[in-house]
Amino acid sequence: MVGGGAAGLIAAGQAAEAGAESLLLEKMTRCGCKLSITGKGRCNITNIAEMTDFLEHFGREGRFLRHAFSRFFTRELMDFLEGLGLKVVTERGGRVFPASGHAPDVVAVLLQWLKRCGVSIESSSAVDRLVLKNGRIAGVVAQGREFPCDAAILATGGTSYPATGSTGDGYLLAASAGHTIVPVRPALVPLETAGNPAARMAELRLRNIKVAMIVSDRKAREAFGELEFADFGVTGPVVLTLSGEAVDAMGDGKKVVLSIDLKPALDEKKLDARLLRDFASRGKEEISSVLRGLLPQQMVPVCLDLTEILPDRLASQVSTKERTRLRRWLKDFRLEVTGHRPFSEAIVTAGGVDTREIDHRTMESRLTKGLFMAGELLNVHADTGGYNLQAAFSTGWLAGHSAASGP
Repeated sequence: MVGGGAAGLIAAGQAAEAGAESLLLEKMTRCGCKLSITGKGRCNITNIAEMTDFLEHFGREGRFLRHAFSRFFTRELMDFLEGLGLKVVTERGGRVFPASGHAPDVVAVLLQWLKRCGVSIESSSAVDRLVLKNGRIAGVVAQGREFPCDAAILATGGTSYPATGSTGDGYLLAASAGHTIVPVRPALVPLETAGNPAARMAELRLRNIKVAMIVSDRKAREAFGELEFADFGVTGPVVLTLSGEAVDAMGDGKKVVLSIDLKPALDEKKLDARLLRDFASRGKEEISSVLRGLLPQQMVPVCLDLTEILPDRLASQVSTKERTRLRRWLKDFRLEVTGHRPFSEAIVTAGGVDTREIDHRTMESRLTKGLFMAGELLNVHADTGGYNLQAAFSTGWLAGHSAASGP
């Protein structure tokens, strides 16, 4: 087993439980570094969405995961973790977390399980190369030491959060066995935007807003939820959900714009009626004061600047044209996306080992016998919400079981 993250830990334990002699090689001084900080330190383990909905969050690559999920899915994972003594809770949006709200607890129970299963762990053991003979895996070399094996599982993760050990080593190892690597790029990553509007509202969080992603003047996708402004641009769940497609579009040289609907519960007619009502009842107040009933205070000066309305203008003096500009801005506040944050700030990696070269029924390489792959190393990724961790656990479980079963 190469890599001690979510996929690697469960694969090592599953292989041992199936009767194999299981050795886990981890490059860091301890296992589960990324798992210990995921979900803002709370660890969004999985999601209780039904299989069909769950797979849709992975896009076209979702079908590759169907068999792994049929063997080890949400209920099996939750029962497994609770059987290890880790209580879990389901929160808004079907997201599942450890009841303690403490991500390291997930790592702790998995490590205790591995110890009971008899898994040997070699930390500070970065794997340098694979030993291949006659189209089969024969061993791995770590820190100058060769470890002979009949089967090896690569579960090294992607390139997100490189400080936790995910530095793309697995791609080189997979490529050395002849595998195609779909170009990697950050996914579930904050986006950088033009100008200073976002920076002026840094740390402001908006809830229950709708964001549409416009690519080359055509709406590509939209999402509903929470957004946060930052000095570089925007982040938060709704932005992360859209970010993968935004990164790909920019990579193709296309213009990407985010259209933020700040009042999704009101259509333009109802919003205009609300503005007329507020302006009439508070006509002697300055527009900047009236707008605080519609927007967070930090947004008001940005709104007035972008709609070109003087802040000291009385509400009763706002012209029809100004009210129209305001209404349109509230329904379509636009930010041009100019880039994305680095891999160190990305939650997952898009791209990786081409899944067409992996047997979805076993996670075994179609090119090298005895070589298995699992987790983020594969070219599969999903939206935020627990989907990616479930994919890591499911593919790891299947790889561990398959590797122990032998040819």
